[in-house]
Amino acid sequence: MRRLLPAAAAAVLCALTAAPAQAAAPPARAATPASPARAAHASPARPAHVPPVLAAQAPSARRPAEGDPHPLVPAGLTSREVAFRGSGALPMRGTVVLPAAPAPGRPGMVLVHGAGTGTPREKLMTEAVEFARRGIAVLVYDKRSAGYSLFRRSYAQLAGDALGAVAALRAQPGVNPAKVGIWGLSEGGWVAPMAAARSADIAFVVVVGANGLPPLRQQAWAVAAGLRRVGVSGSLVDRAEPALYRAIADGGLFPEPHHDPVPTLAALRQPLLGIWGNADLLTPPEESPPIFARALERGGNRHYALHFFPDAEHAAHVTPDGGVTRAPELAPGYADLVGSWVRDVVAGRPPVARVEGPAPVQASHTRPTPPSAWWESAPMQVAALALFAAAFAGYPLAAAARRLRGRAGAPATRAARLVSAGGLTVVTAGFGYLMYVVMTGGKLAAPGPLLAGRPVIWLALQALAVAVGVAAVLTVLALRRRRAALPRGERVRAGLVAVAGLVFIPWAAYWGLLLP
Repeated sequence: MRRLLPAAAAAVLCALTAAPAQAAAPPARAATPASPARAAHASPARPAHVPPVLAAQAPSARRPAEGDPHPLVPAGLTSREVAFRGSGALPMRGTVVLPAAPAPGRPGMVLVHGAGTGTPREKLMTEAVEFARRGIAVLVYDKRSAGYSLFRRSYAQLAGDALGAVAALRAQPGVNPAKVGIWGLSEGGWVAPMAAARSADIAFVVVVGANGLPPLRQQAWAVAAGLRRVGVSGSLVDRAEPALYRAIADGGLFPEPHHDPVPTLAALRQPLLGIWGNADLLTPPEESPPIFARALERGGNRHYALHFFPDAEHAAHVTPDGGVTRAPELAPGYADLVGSWVRDVVAGRPPVARVEGPAPVQASHTRPTPPSAWWESAPMQVAALALFAAAFAGYPLAAAARRLRGRAGAPATRAARLVSAGGLTVVTAGFGYLMYVVMTGGKLAAPGPLLAGRPVIWLALQALAVAVGVAAVLTVLALRRRRAALPRGERVRAGLVAVAGLVFIPWAAYWGLLLP
């Protein structure tokens, strides 16, 4: 019952959320088992493109066996394939990339993907190569698809996978097991600190595009901010869009919607490097860093550095258009910063409460997305939709059946016809348009023509909703006047429409259809 309302919306919505998903890995890859939250996540980050220098070398049809070099590793570096166990003893595979020149006691770092089912390791090969060029042994692995989907995931489970990768990297020849850290992108920014808080084997933490807010709140902000960037204002963006995300989460179709990263950060004892691009359109870059700093300080951990890169997007890649497009190249200085910071940390010189780079500015701020109250919960929404379907669709069907049986008569009031046809149109077209807006929100908002900051389609639906509300009141008044003169069947038919019309009024107000 709880899943009926948001199911159709979520199937489309979660493809962009707090975390867009990639296709599941083929069965041959045993190593590879998607907020509000708009996503979401609907993390919500789009996967980085493989750089041209690497993309030109197509991955081999056969996965390299354990110990074989990886085909995407350029000259000057070497690699070896490794196998390890993730959460639940899931078999997983990855690649260790490191400089070809041998050097004992090398630091190491495990890379944790952003959102996406079965994301292949090649999605982070750019970062792996650049960090390895700075003297770090890097392990990048295929993300699980088992137990992870658009509607189901566990950050604790993903943290267990990362801990399995850390153990595998610590056991590699030439790697100092006391100098192995973890790096997390986007959704990995929730996972990597969780893994580090669970294990003293992790020496340091690096997060990129990480979120200090719950996934549902982050995803709702990302889509709303995208709509505001193209000029949308009013109830569509202020009311309807966050209401849809909350309904999806309440229906159990937005995984980990209210996860709070603050307690995990407060429990972190390792040095942390946080990196954000000033053009991040998926994670609120102005709000998240202070949350990280406050949480770490609250836990007594002042060994952190927060760095902002200009003209960089969510994954700290170069962006030519303010964060919409991710270029293959990392932001200038990003890989150098990670390399020098790691060297300082493993040498016993961690930074103390350092913040560098031009501070990012958000055009709009996030809003709380608490769990739904009983009256706005998924079961209540489903009940309202069931009433609308029975009343609005049943009214003309009953009339058609009466005509077929030769019992056609005058309706109780013509206003009931408007309630029926208009209500059905507003409910179906309203949800259809809202799903479309959410699907094209975030980086690629396309709400259609605007009038005074309101999409013309939304204004038309609002006007029709007002007409339905007025017609519902007129229907109720007509039934009271003519009740005694109406046949029993017509009283029931019109009465059901009148009740549905009265329920429609607060329902439409809740979804912003009766608000400016």
